[in-house]
Amino acid sequence: MSTQSPRSGISRRNFVTGALGTGAAVGVGAALTGCSAEDGPSTAGPPAPRYVPFEGPHQAGITAIPVPMQGLMAAFTVIADSREKLADTLAELTDEIRGLMSGRPPEQRGPAYPPVDSGILGEEPPPDDLSVVVSVGASLFDGRFGLADRRPAELVQMPFLANDRLDPKFSHGDLLLTMEAGHIDTLQFALRQLMRRTRRHLVLHWMIDGYARGAGVASHAATPRNLLGFKDGTANLDSDDQALMDRYVWVGSGDAEPDWAVGGSYQAVRIIRMFVEFWDRTRLIEQEQIFGREKISGAPLGMSDEFADPDYADDPRGERIPLNAHIRLANPRTPETEDSLILRRGFSYARSFDGAGRLDQGLAFVSYQRSLERGFLAVQNRLTGEPLEEYIMPVGGGFFFALPGVQGPDEFLGQALVGDPGHGRRHRRG
Repeated sequence: MSTQSPRSGISRRNFVTGALGTGAAVGVGAALTGCSAEDGPSTAGPPAPRYVPFEGPHQAGITAIPVPMQGLMAAFTVIADSREKLADTLAELTDEIRGLMSGRPPEQRGPAYPPVDSGILGEEPPPDDLSVVVSVGASLFDGRFGLADRRPAELVQMPFLANDRLDPKFSHGDLLLTMEAGHIDTLQFALRQLMRRTRRHLVLHWMIDGYARGAGVASHAATPRNLLGFKDGTANLDSDDQALMDRYVWVGSGDAEPDWAVGGSYQAVRIIRMFVEFWDRTRLIEQEQIFGREKISGAPLGMSDEFADPDYADDPRGERIPLNAHIRLANPRTPETEDSLILRRGFSYARSFDGAGRLDQGLAFVSYQRSLERGFLAVQNRLTGEPLEEYIMPVGGGFFFALPGVQGPDEFLGQALVGDPGHGRRHRRG
């Protein structure tokens, strides 16, 4: 055995101080190529791209399978000066999303006018599994629009949690668009269309894009990997299981929530920077003990199957899977913690590098849950102080509420929240 430690002279404190003290990362978001999480070639190719159905009791992008390869989140500040204008903005946004997700042909205009769309996808945008989820932040209920008494019970501005270094430039927002598609140009096209349609009343606050590792596969068994090299999402909820979604994801009619919120979902967003250079110099055995899984197979330590039950009852002292391993803290698999399961749906990002030449890479974490207190916050409290904190640092994100879906052609997202002033102005693109 070597007498020199692989981590000699390296500490997370020194690494983080250097990363923060030399300036912010360059750039907002790089266009990245999706990568497969399968260990070998797939016997079946990904399903053909499609138009994701827009109407339904819930917004389709929260549970759509397969998960597309590319993701983008954009948070906005609402500058509308009345509730009527806010309602009009949500109606415009809904109509544009409906057209984008259904492949509605653009309106034709003469050359004396600006074209209706950018044209970056050609004459007629093809199906590409595009979905857009619209969510609102706690700040929308601050009194500007008379909505304070309609705020979801648990919707607050995301506080600083353990290990956080939240950057205000990448945190919170009045309204959030969470977008997924098979290709980054589809997302850029959709973002520009949505911003163009709502430019009078929405101003971009922050955005981030990236790729869903190993997405584009219909099977739930094709677990993607994060940028630390470990499979990420092995124990995720099956979004095809409606009973699970009703129990853990969707706000129900019996919950202590406003009536308009039924069918929606709390959304936790965390932009988590990973100190990948530091991680790459950490011994494999230590990496695996931090996560509680084997790096290649994804199986719980001491087992061979990725999806095997870790069987913590058979390992009460943590001799096989350490008591502070990530998987053991996140999901102890006890009756007392059964209510804290969440639906995860995030993506990896790479935003170039910082002033010290260190890569700014990580995870845009997204989870949906029926309750923030029982879901994300319960999990986060258990993870406080875990060894993985040495290698990651949350730098942005926020708490939001994903609006219920729309079930008719004349409805718009958030209509039950803001009401329809009845002025009848609904500008259709085509």
